[in-house]
Amino acid sequence: MLTILKHATDEALADIRNEMRVRQTTKFILLFSMGSQFDHLIVRQLATLGIYCVVADPSSVTADDVKKAAPAGIIVSGGPASVYNEPPPFDGAIFDLGIPTFGICLGFQMLAQRVGASVTPQTKREFGVHTFRAAGNDPLFDGVARETQVLESHGDAVNADASFDILGTTENAPVAAGRHKHLWGVQFHPEVTDSLEGMKMFENFCVKICGITDRFPAHSVAEQKIAALKKQVAGKKVLIALSGGSDSSVVAYLLKAALSQENPRGDTSRMTGIYIRGIDRPDDEAYVQKYFGTQDWIEVKICDATDRFLEVLRGKLTMPEKRLAMRGVYKNVLETEIEKMGADFIAQGTLYTDLVESGHGHDTGARRAQIKLHHNTDLGFSVPELSPLETEVKDSARSIGRDIGVPEDLLIRHPFPGPGLVVRIEGEVNAETLAIARAADGIYVEELRAAGLYPSVWQAGATLTRSEHSVSKGDDAGTGHVLALWAVWSVNGFTARFAELPYDFLARVSRRITNEIRAVGAVVYRISDKPPATIEWG
Repeated sequence: MLTILKHATDEALADIRNEMRVRQTTKFILLFSMGSQFDHLIVRQLATLGIYCVVADPSSVTADDVKKAAPAGIIVSGGPASVYNEPPPFDGAIFDLGIPTFGICLGFQMLAQRVGASVTPQTKREFGVHTFRAAGNDPLFDGVARETQVLESHGDAVNADASFDILGTTENAPVAAGRHKHLWGVQFHPEVTDSLEGMKMFENFCVKICGITDRFPAHSVAEQKIAALKKQVAGKKVLIALSGGSDSSVVAYLLKAALSQENPRGDTSRMTGIYIRGIDRPDDEAYVQKYFGTQDWIEVKICDATDRFLEVLRGKLTMPEKRLAMRGVYKNVLETEIEKMGADFIAQGTLYTDLVESGHGHDTGARRAQIKLHHNTDLGFSVPELSPLETEVKDSARSIGRDIGVPEDLLIRHPFPGPGLVVRIEGEVNAETLAIARAADGIYVEELRAAGLYPSVWQAGATLTRSEHSVSKGDDAGTGHVLALWAVWSVNGFTARFAELPYDFLARVSRRITNEIRAVGAVVYRISDKPPATIEWG
């Protein structure tokens, strides 16, 4: 199966034709992945619509390649480059082929420049949610509300030009959408859930504009993943890293299903779950023990690596160097257990989000920014790695979990970073700061649950900052740490909006933390969205 189109070779074209036969469709969309953090969401949106999407490498695919492949339509994604000072790799002649093309953010700027419009730095940049106002009656926005919410993430502007029609505006972008003959473009990201009618725009482009009506039937993603795992793990032993969160839990249940036919009575020697203690949340271990510790299909082992984590983190001050340091302990613990078990595979709950934020994703020549280095990527284990969720984002992984019977209590747990409390402590991590961060997290989550807010919040955390605040407790005075609370609403983690928690709730949490944790002198609440901020502090 073709994953990335590099050149329109006979073999690549045959793969595309074969895939279309399997999907019972005769047309496909060619997506040029320009390095956006959201590229995979475009593929997922089209798959939801039943549209076959082939990802193309913009650094190698030429206009001649596109003519040979003959897609029904082209999508050019966003990316970190800028057309006026860092032109991305792309054959501009592709825009001249007459094939319906949809440019998103950077992709719009590229096609606008191709037809003669100018692209310049924007005085008022646009990050986060804005209101899009459609103009005219273009088929791209057929059935879309005249005013709708969209997610923007750009600092460059397409300037109005007679060479194309303006199809919509936002507060800071007089040209938020435009069209030149067979070329359409938008400055926002319709692929993310924050763009409320993005799916309708994709459907309009693929069906009404590109004429793709023979959409392939949907298949059970869970069944496909289980079938693939069955072929890999037959007669083998698997070690899985368990965190107590939703992703590793879904992987464990996928492996349970894959092993069930040849292991009907339950044999815990076939799969072992390793929980690494040390930089975890207060209740993570309890969740692992409750939901996996008594099962007959998996053996659970607890490995206390607290001292090893503290040793490698000594003197480390920045988030990147702390992330790098803890990776070594994480890998060494798992490698030791691989050897003890004689495991044939190591399994992790790695998501596509982890890969793309670590600078990976679609294997193309476009530059991709590394947002942060995740603990579970590029570790180079001594045995092959199983990452069945590496094509999924948080919401789709949870959907798979529901399909295969993962307990809902596990699925709705807030995401938690592999580096754990390490990235919720500014400066050096030591026994004292670790204890403060863990205690604050416990109070915060306990109060979220008590107030009935936990299910509606996608993720929440308490970050121990390096700032100090003067305090007056009783008749004494001094200084204490500043603790920053934060919470976000999201669906998949690619974008997020700060959660507008009630003031009385925040006041209650602040009182508990400052009363119960002597070292904390003040509590603040972060109100930044993603973008521009990331969800975790570092």
